[in-house]
Amino acid sequence: MKKTVHVSQTYPRLAVYSEEGYRGRSRVYRGNTGLRNLDNILGGVESLRFFSTSSNATLVVFTRPNFQGGFRVFRGNTNLRDLDDLIRGNDVESLISTNQRLSLEEIRAIRRNRTLPSGYELI
Repeated sequence: MKKTVHVSQTYPRLAVYSEEGYRGRSRVYRGNTGLRNLDNILGGVESLRFFSTSSNATLVVFTRPNFQGGFRVFRGNTNLRDLDDLIRGNDVESLISTNQRLSLEEIRAIRRNRTLPSGYELI
C-alpha cells in the first residue's frame, strides 16, 4: 500500500539534535519559533536541520542567549552539522526560525529589544 506524505506549505520545520552530525536526542519545532537558550533544550543543541517550502524562510543564529551577541543569517533550507565555533569562533546559543524574510534591520531590532514579532512562539 502506498503511503501518502504531506509537507506543510505554511510552517517551517526545525529539527534540533543533542549531538553533532544530527545524532542523539532530537526535538522538532514547527512554525515561526524563537529558541532563547539552546543549553536548556535537550541538555544542549549541537546540530540542526531547518526546512521550509517558502523562498522567504530565514534562520538566524546568535552567539548569546535571548537573541543577543553576534548573529548569522541563513536563507532557505539549512543543515548545520556542528554549531560550535559557527559565528566568528563562537558557539550558537539562541536562534530564530521563520517563513518570513527577516531583514537585518528587523533582526537588529529583535536583538535590541529582546522580543520577537507577534505570531512567534518563544521557547
